[in-house]
Formats: sequence, structure tokens, C-alpha cells
Amino acid sequence: MAIETAKMSKEELHGALKTRREEHFKLRQQAVTDKVADSSSFKKSRKEIARLLTEINARRHAAAKKADEAKKAKK
Repeated sequence: MAIETAKMSKEELHGALKTRREEHFKLRQQAVTDKVADSSSFKKSRKEIARLLTEINARRHAAAKKADEAKKAKK
């Protein structure tokens, strides 16, 4: 279940990240207590979290770079 991260706002990204991390935690709990129906769901969950973190970090770096350029332009 891939998410279209480019169209999400900052708050939506952080909310989706929190939700995915909670889902991943629940999967790990199920693995300990019960049998997990789909073992590939661990990998999918980790990749979703990575996609969200990548988008968040890319936006953070872009904002920092823009701020640095604006700071240099003032000098």
C-alpha cells in the first residue's frame, strides 16, 4: 500500500509516519504472541516508514538550503 508522499502536507506526513510506526509495532507484537498471517508485511511496513522519513528529510534539507541561500543573498 504505497502512499503518495509528495502531495502530503508536513502534518499529514508526520501523522502517517506515526500511524505506520504503530502498525509496525503491532506487527512485531503479533509475531511474538501469535502467528503473523503475512510475513512480508514486516518488509512492507519498514519500506513505508522509510519512504515517509525520506520525504520528511528531503523537505527539511530543501528548506535549510533555501534558508542558507537567502542568508548569503543578504550579505
